[in-house]
Amino acid sequence: MTMISDAILYDAYVYLLSRALVVRQEQTDLGADGAGYNRVKYNPVGSADFVNPNLDVAYLECWFGVDDNSAALLTVPQVEGRYYTAQIIDEWGEVITNINERNYPLNPSGLFALVTPGSGVAIPDGAVRVELHGQKAKMLARVELQTDSDAAVALQKQFTVTVQGDPDIPGAIDLPGFDNVALIGVEMFDHADALLESAMDVCPLAAQMQAQVRAIALAIADPAERARIDGQLRGKIVPDFLKAAVTTAGKYQSGWLGVLVAGNYGAEYQIRTAANLVGIWANASSEVIYFVGTRDAAGQPLAGDKAYKLSFDPAALPSSVVDGYWSVILVDLPDYRVVPNDLSRFNFNSYSPLETGEDGSLVIHVAPEPPAGVPQANWLPSPKGKGFSLTFRTYVPRDIVKTGEWFPPAPAQA
Repeated sequence: MTMISDAILYDAYVYLLSRALVVRQEQTDLGADGAGYNRVKYNPVGSADFVNPNLDVAYLECWFGVDDNSAALLTVPQVEGRYYTAQIIDEWGEVITNINERNYPLNPSGLFALVTPGSGVAIPDGAVRVELHGQKAKMLARVELQTDSDAAVALQKQFTVTVQGDPDIPGAIDLPGFDNVALIGVEMFDHADALLESAMDVCPLAAQMQAQVRAIALAIADPAERARIDGQLRGKIVPDFLKAAVTTAGKYQSGWLGVLVAGNYGAEYQIRTAANLVGIWANASSEVIYFVGTRDAAGQPLAGDKAYKLSFDPAALPSSVVDGYWSVILVDLPDYRVVPNDLSRFNFNSYSPLETGEDGSLVIHVAPEPPAGVPQANWLPSPKGKGFSLTFRTYVPRDIVKTGEWFPPAPAQA
């Protein structure tokens, strides 16, 4: 038997991990009280119990489950004057569609019937047919809060899901639990067939990558080869990927990783896996471009004990590069969750009461304590004794962002 090289092992592991991360999230979501397929979860406004949460919107979530004889019927309300989208994602983390006025100008609201590929099930008159990539999909819908959260919540509750038929839905794969520090090891390949056969992958490299995955699954039947592969995964492959996930999964500049390809990845399955790890359910780049900051202007990891500032020139304010809105949030590492602070302040966005300089410039301060002489409105608390990450979101980005010409300023030590 030909020995599996580190390069092949790395590629196959990263490829399959994309699917495993979605399964892990499915297990988490469906394990909550009252959860189930085709049941909407209306997240409370300000809820931060989520990986890399977006606190600028009223969220709702749903796992759709259908078969060839059924349909999930999604009602989208009429939303005017604020950003909204119903993002539908497949079981590999690929965006199937975003339902909003930009993508569905003839049907920005109303009834949408989600069905399996090629399904012949009859759907209600007037419903818009949306074919999934398989039996299951995740919806993450958002309604922008702006300055009126009550109105956003009222709209949020008008997104509803009903089921036509009685679908037979397979449950989540029984994958062993793992966290973001160690990640899963060789045991992921024990579940290779279940992971691959349970969900179609639209990646153009899927056939060849799945052949490599299955070859490794066969190889680990030999105890000696299993031990060797697990050692390589834990000692080299996983650490290398964890580093790459925040430095090379996009354009890296001034301490920020600009995720210019997201949601629909084509052959870039490694970027897809990085997105599933750092901020699962990444949306398509036409909707939002993400910038993930983990290092300062000197290239050092961001540390909660230090003070930093992000200085925006008047001609390059974040509000000038979006047609939707912008936001920046601070989360801890390695879990990418918000860190409690006395102000319960975790983010800034287009509607935050930030103070600008006389010349129109904007400076955001990130520090464990309020910096002297700095407006408290511009202070984002950081976690003492912990590393952290900043996620900068640009919703409905303009071309200057899409082409990688605009980046947030480097976090400079203050």
